[in-house]
Amino acid sequence: MQMPMQISLEEVITMLLSRVESLSLNDENNKTRFNIVLRTLYKKGFITDQEIRDSVKEEHRMLKELGMIQEEPGEDVVNTVAENILQWVRGDVAAIRKSMEEYEKKLKEYAREEQKKSSLTVASPEVLHQLDRLSPPPGSGGRGGGKLII
Repeated sequence: MQMPMQISLEEVITMLLSRVESLSLNDENNKTRFNIVLRTLYKKGFITDQEIRDSVKEEHRMLKELGMIQEEPGEDVVNTVAENILQWVRGDVAAIRKSMEEYEKKLKEYAREEQKKSSLTVASPEVLHQLDRLSPPPGSGGRGGGKLII
């Protein structure tokens, strides 16, 4: 009878990470090929701006019918998605760069707003024990028993 092969956790993680990296490279390769083919079809006039917009609408309609989204997005969202696709298909580097910069600004603004929000900090049991030792006993005229720190 053959002995079962033993693999260390490190070896399993290494194999999984290698597989994820391979899938990621394959995905990027497929995206590049798709972009090249789509750009070629667009330049030849086989695909129009309106067909891209209609396809975005159709995609959302299908996702709604499949129950993957709650409702179809409004016309403004459809146009924004279609315009982003068209910028890429047209190879409009300046517009793509501008969109990326605007997105980065929004992310930084959001991060600043999140930092401004107050946070709730919970005291450790050791701190609560120290407060108990410092507070006067109940019934001695002091404010005993409260552990709320503001």
